[in-house]
Amino acid sequence: MASSALICDTEQWKALQAHVGAIQKTHLRDLMADADRCKAMTAEFEGIFLDYSRQQATGETIEKLLKLAEAAKLKEKIEKMFKGEKINSTENRSVLHVALRAPRDAVINSDGVNVVPEVWSVKDKIKQFSETFRSGSWVGATGKALTNVVSVGIGGSFLGPLFVHTALQTDPEAAECAKGRQLRFLANVDPVDVARSIKDLDPETTLVVVVSKTFTTAETMLNARTIKEWIVSSLGPQAVSKHMIAVSTNLKLVKEFGIDPNNAFAFWDWVGGRYSVCSAVGVLPLSLQYGFPIVQKFLEGASSIDKHFYSSSFEKNLPVLLGLLSVWNVSFLGYPARAILPYSQALEKLAPHIQQLSMESNGKGVSIDGVPLPIETGEIDFGEPGTNGQHSFYQLIHQGRVIPCDFIGVVKSQQPVYLKGETVSNHDELMSNFFAQPDALAYGKTPEQLHSEKVPEHLIPHKTFKGNRPSLSLLLPTLSAYEIGQLLSIYEHRIAVQGFIWGINSFDQWGVELGKSLASQVRKQLHGSRMEGKAVEGFNHSTSSLLARYLAVKPSTPYDSTVLPKV
Repeated sequence: MASSALICDTEQWKALQAHVGAIQKTHLRDLMADADRCKAMTAEFEGIFLDYSRQQATGETIEKLLKLAEAAKLKEKIEKMFKGEKINSTENRSVLHVALRAPRDAVINSDGVNVVPEVWSVKDKIKQFSETFRSGSWVGATGKALTNVVSVGIGGSFLGPLFVHTALQTDPEAAECAKGRQLRFLANVDPVDVARSIKDLDPETTLVVVVSKTFTTAETMLNARTIKEWIVSSLGPQAVSKHMIAVSTNLKLVKEFGIDPNNAFAFWDWVGGRYSVCSAVGVLPLSLQYGFPIVQKFLEGASSIDKHFYSSSFEKNLPVLLGLLSVWNVSFLGYPARAILPYSQALEKLAPHIQQLSMESNGKGVSIDGVPLPIETGEIDFGEPGTNGQHSFYQLIHQGRVIPCDFIGVVKSQQPVYLKGETVSNHDELMSNFFAQPDALAYGKTPEQLHSEKVPEHLIPHKTFKGNRPSLSLLLPTLSAYEIGQLLSIYEHRIAVQGFIWGINSFDQWGVELGKSLASQVRKQLHGSRMEGKAVEGFNHSTSSLLARYLAVKPSTPYDSTVLPKV
């Protein structure tokens, strides 16, 4: 696909390295005094406003980053992705999550075949099924309408849909459509998660969606069998086909499980798990909860950013600018982390989703051609909604390590509240912090300012803030299904841009395989020890000792019995 030359060997990379010294001599207090610079460091698309003037960067920095993008053939790589070329070379796959939200008349090829009609065929099937389900025409084994949905899946089959669901829950239009319904997710194989997911639910009124492309994912299938037993023990084995459906391509195993293959919804190899929320993985459970029209608005929002990303000049391209600035912060300024700070409680599950999206995509140690990288790639993503985060980890961000921050705000609250006599509304109180925190990080507070405020001398060092801590602000007009889709797409493409610049494969995840392989050995040992009394062997001393300690405590129920959570 690409030559084995590394981006860090290019003149453009070296020019940025040489430029770092000049930036380190500046302070954001001084950079922010330049109004022309601040005006230039903004971009807007469909009312989404990006202000990156609080980055440790100048116009010259941006020019050099754009030249780096040219050296990395960023435009060419983006075009290859949209054209369905197999840019995931280690798995020989196209990367086409953009096709999942493309208009019906779009043409996006993989292996010479336009995949858009097939995508819409699945969406039409979801629309029809969700309408039947929501109307009460689809009934369970006892004739009752189903109003509860439990979606069973892990990783990308869980984090993305959960983010969207959490963001939609308090949107007035979506909330109205979801009245009288519940959507829950079961991901962790920990039985506590099973207990929580079915607590206070009645099998008679519950539909389970099992999400597994191959129908072999160990954790998901054990959870699926557990939930199946919950249904069967209450309603009998014939209830499975009425109370369980699947998102999978392995129709043989779906049928063997007891699910009607007609109630299986497909997705494709060119959809990576962490990019799959716009496939049946997310669209099906979300449509069951909110109705397909709401979910289609979400998909249209994502598609709008896809078009912007593909066609806009890099100078005003939101995902490209964000991606380039992340490369600047990680690879040149040496900041290994990024804080995602949405000033919206509805976005409380954004950071966990971006953690997977970013760290699984760009946590790589070799180039796409397998050459070991002499540079660091990826960053540690974490976050919490404001103002909760301010009372948690902002201390470190202000006076400890330098961590670039993404501040995300919304002009219009989903749930506005105003109390007579209060100085400001609840949302204005929240947004006061959204506007203040970036300046606090950028400017800090000097000893001279503290002296002028007559702060006691012994407290001056403790109350001094060095400032010069980079952030960017992303302001959304509202937070409807459409904007939620846009926000998702912005981050997806930003992460791809970073990978394209670094010259890595952002679309495979071999790093998750080794632990799974070792777990299978442990699983065999646990079975042998529990059922046949086999001694622990074949492990190092530390693991053997831990296993022996774990096995020394006998389970309260024999393995040949079935025990379900007590909730």
